[in-house]
Amino acid sequence: MSKSLKNISVIATATVVSRVLGLLREILIAAVFGTSALSSAFVSAFTLPNLFRRLLGEGALTAAFVPTMSHELEHRNRAAAFGLISKISSWLLVTTTGLVTVAMLVLGNAEALLRLTHNLGMEPGTVERLLLGADLAVILFPYMVFVCLAAAFSAACQVLGRFTEPALSPVWLNLAIISSLGLGVWWAWSAPERMHLLCGGVLVGGFLQMAVPAAVLWREGWRPVFDLRADQRVREIVRLMAPTLIGSAIYLINISVSRFIGLSLNDQAVSVLNWATRVMELPIGVFAAAITTVIFPLIARHAARSDWVQLGKDYHKGLRLVLVVNVPAAVGLALLSEPIVRLLFQRGEFHASDTRLMAPILAVYALGLPFLSFTSVALRGFYALKDTATPVRAAALSFVVNLILSVLLMHWFSTVGLALASNLAVLVQAWYLQTRLSRKLDGLNFAPLWPNLGKIIAASTLMGAVVWGGVTLAGQLPLAGKAHDLVVVLGLIPVACATYGALLWIFKIEGREEIELLLNKLRLRIKGA
Repeated sequence: MSKSLKNISVIATATVVSRVLGLLREILIAAVFGTSALSSAFVSAFTLPNLFRRLLGEGALTAAFVPTMSHELEHRNRAAAFGLISKISSWLLVTTTGLVTVAMLVLGNAEALLRLTHNLGMEPGTVERLLLGADLAVILFPYMVFVCLAAAFSAACQVLGRFTEPALSPVWLNLAIISSLGLGVWWAWSAPERMHLLCGGVLVGGFLQMAVPAAVLWREGWRPVFDLRADQRVREIVRLMAPTLIGSAIYLINISVSRFIGLSLNDQAVSVLNWATRVMELPIGVFAAAITTVIFPLIARHAARSDWVQLGKDYHKGLRLVLVVNVPAAVGLALLSEPIVRLLFQRGEFHASDTRLMAPILAVYALGLPFLSFTSVALRGFYALKDTATPVRAAALSFVVNLILSVLLMHWFSTVGLALASNLAVLVQAWYLQTRLSRKLDGLNFAPLWPNLGKIIAASTLMGAVVWGGVTLAGQLPLAGKAHDLVVVLGLIPVACATYGALLWIFKIEGREEIELLLNKLRLRIKGA
């Protein structure tokens, strides 16, 4: 048990470091490029190889590769496990290289393709942004080869009990991008030259993501061999990947369509939506990921033993914990969205007008935070029950809702409408997953959580009133600019946390001791990091 807690601590600490560096990376990109068309084009171009990474590498491959390699290690020997690594990495290398080649050829001829379709009636500005994104995507697509291989090597390291290097994988990418931006600013290059240097940083970071876990495997005794023989284990991995690949493909299409809609709207949409998502993901990365990391193995173990009563208890415990943390986080982030955006991003090419554009988007995204966290736990419930079909249907439903609402709401609310559409799509997905989970197993219904949810909402509302009052009072202080924002953000967040914690104890919410223990552990991990 102590070893498991140590591994969880490593993963949680690395996640915090990675998310903070990722946010710093986005802050620097905003300062250097602002909300220009070049910035939005980069976000869209980088989205493509990242989505294929999720489709082929992380998630689908890891979920299928880890149990299969564990079986080889347990029932055969280390040499057989290393042979499986070589086969999977060989197939990944061939598949991703082929996809990258095709993608670069298509994107390299994007202008000719748009002429063939007579630009589909698009505005000239939209065509220009699409072509700029296509040019950058040609440079960035090779990143997919590195990061998919990195996913396989990292999964193999985890099977061998090496958790630190895989957990630090995103750190190398963030450091490479931050370094490339620093060089571009230091040498005072033009914006296009800085963008090409940024793309180079992405490729260097991707190589490091692949090379570090590969070096760990080398030290463990693995020697790479190019081997495309499709034996029983390779076919088993492909079979296990199939349902997750379908769900990931829907997610890929969903994000790609959202990015296209954003590019068609204006120069700023894609950039500000991306940065608002990054800020919102910080509490998810710190809290929700840590909670699901602990809860998922528990409920999977109960499902394997057919202990449905205990499974229901731990499932409800996981939901209660994510709601306890993320409902007040959503309220606080929404109320403090403007000073947070101003404090983090408003410098260099990111101006006051960009803050006014991004702040309401962050507020809207923040209100969707509890639903995103809820969905992450609900998905683990289905995976524990070995049901991968229902999450695929939920993803398809979310895609349809997001697409329809994005087209409708962007005409009324512009970029904020795209954030609203995303939130409502996640809400529908969460509702669908929970209702199907309740039908599948009555012990997983939401009913036991209603009393606690009422207390959480009441405590969060009162906390929000305190924050709103604090913001109003801070407006009377003889401070301006970043000094005012520092006082508001750094002063009100501790006050809000103390107020909310006291209210939870007054309302006698269930699991108070567990919440206190969780917060203490997270505080120690962050302090150690």
